[in-house]
Amino acid sequence: MIQRISNLYRNAYSGLSPATWWLSVVMLINRAGTMVVPFMTLYLTEAKNYTIGKAGLVMSVFGMGAICGGILGGKLTDKFGFYNVQLGALLCGGVMFIVLGQLSDYTAICICVFVLATLNDAFRPANATAVAQYSKEENRTRSYSLNRLSINLGWAVGGAVGGFIASKNYHILFWIDGITNIGAALLLISVLHPSKNKQTPAHRDRVKPEKTQSAFRDRLYLVFVVLTILFGFCFFQLFATMPVFFKQNLMLTPFFIGCIMALNGLIIALFEMAIVFTLEPRRKNMRYIIMGTLLVGLSFVVFNVVPGTKWLAILSTVIVTAGEMLSMPFMNSFWVNRTHSGNRGQYAGLYTAAWSIAQVLGPFVGSQIAQHYGFVVLWWTIGAISVAGAAGFKWLQLQEMKES
Repeated sequence: MIQRISNLYRNAYSGLSPATWWLSVVMLINRAGTMVVPFMTLYLTEAKNYTIGKAGLVMSVFGMGAICGGILGGKLTDKFGFYNVQLGALLCGGVMFIVLGQLSDYTAICICVFVLATLNDAFRPANATAVAQYSKEENRTRSYSLNRLSINLGWAVGGAVGGFIASKNYHILFWIDGITNIGAALLLISVLHPSKNKQTPAHRDRVKPEKTQSAFRDRLYLVFVVLTILFGFCFFQLFATMPVFFKQNLMLTPFFIGCIMALNGLIIALFEMAIVFTLEPRRKNMRYIIMGTLLVGLSFVVFNVVPGTKWLAILSTVIVTAGEMLSMPFMNSFWVNRTHSGNRGQYAGLYTAAWSIAQVLGPFVGSQIAQHYGFVVLWWTIGAISVAGAAGFKWLQLQEMKES
């Protein structure tokens, strides 16, 4: 049994290209170096003495910048290549982090935050396009899972280190974030520059197909983008309204809530690659997405049907994480399979923007429902949206079968 498990994990991480691994390291550094974002509200209210309302507006501006960055980054990726867009986003984003830490004027902070968020999220579609370039069709989903692992580890490290630094000096956060982003750019140059890595195409070598299908004219893909927003709307309650529910309704301590949140990343780090390795060859991507969507809904509805305890909080986190691991890696496979080298950036940009929209709407609308109607109504609402989303993905599955 031990030998079988050992072989499973060895095989799960084998066969990926060196460029894929380097790209994941770049992503790890980049995500670990965005530790300012989780503490931005605290920084504005405590260090800058702005009201919670003004701080919330800044975060809304950040969300709008993220949406613009996803779409813009996708278009720039198709035009200039994923390597150049990643490099530019990391270098310019690093500079903007440092600049933001020096600003005091509220309007200037809002403008800088918008530009920073645009740059930050322009990196994501370029990075997603690069994953497709550096992987083979048979291991593409695993390549995206490795990238997701880097993102989760980066956020975990950044959040932990950022919390410690924020307790000492908020301004140091901005310098660290700026330096780490520039450091990630330098690593990108040293290991993935076209002259140093044969898998990285030089822009002059990129040949555009004569007819390029626009992501904005792909009807099924646009439906997929809307369904992704619905899925993300539900999923982001895990980090927005769920901690408040744990504190107010289940009477859990902040430390225990933090441990539960960490459990999500730990489960992903331990199991996602092995799960994807097992499921990927079966090529039933949409079925896994449907199952994952329903599990995410169930993880919230369970609080309305089972008496709440700390064990139920743990069970809910396990369920939502299982739904995340089943759905998100195969969502990447869905959109990549509809692209080619000439339009992949557009598709990646829309997909990135979908998640940014969900990250803006989910916490805001969810908190409003919880405040005015209570968590019971919110959890039933999330359950209903998840069922509707699963039904939508089922419809997409049927339409895909007709296309083929």
